Amino acid sequence: MRRGDRLFELIEVLRRSRHPISAEAIGEQLEVSKRTVYRDIAALMAQNVPIRGEVGIGYVLEPGFHMPPLMLTPDEIEAAVLGAQWVATRGEPELANAAVNLISKLEAIAPSGSETFFDMPSTNVAPVEPPQEGLDSSRIRAAIRNRNKIWISYRDDKGTASERTIWPLFLGYRDAGRIIAAWCELRSAFRYFRTERISAANVLQDKIPQRMDLLKADWQKAMASEREKYMAPSDTAGNDKPR
Repeated sequence: MRRGDRLFELIEVLRRSRHPISAEAIGEQLEVSKRTVYRDIAALMAQNVPIRGEVGIGYVLEPGFHMPPLMLTPDEIEAAVLGAQWVATRGEPELANAAVNLISKLEAIAPSGSETFFDMPSTNVAPVEPPQEGLDSSRIRAAIRNRNKIWISYRDDKGTASERTIWPLFLGYRDAGRIIAAWCELRSAFRYFRTERISAANVLQDKIPQRMDLLKADWQKAMASEREKYMAPSDTAGNDKPR
């Protein structure tokens, strides 16, 4: 790897890390020695890249630093184009239009000679039928960003109708429909709600009374517990039998 490319990758390693990362861990990702990492860090800091390091803790990249957009690699362009293709064929109109605009913006800033990545991409996504539903997904996404509760009228897989107030975590996109992951006040538990089963929805003024990062952490723990129950072996009496 050329040194210039390595310096760029080093910045990306720091950008991806949410916590201080050691020179040893950086070296493992870049497949170089710690001494090389030390030299590269010093070179970047000499160029006024805002890297902060503490002995025994690691390095962090200060927020607000931006690399020139023309540093996109071919794989990064293809990944972005593929993701935009997927959204353009599966998202609601607002996101589909945003995906098309994103491809145009990427093409405008991509390095010279990258035209074929956009005119004749090597990846493609099979189109699917859009979900038949009346849910305004843009309002759901806004509610998630603003931490608003949502009231919904919902029917389960047996057709039983219910009204619920939920704390939405995210809107999940699948090839066959979408789901809302949320805390359900009616069940006092995390639930998934298929959007085609929501007959009505109203974004409430009430705010979710918990920090979103903590709520998502609780959701991850609950999902991990459910997976453990599902994967755990059981005896003939239906009781869990540890191994």
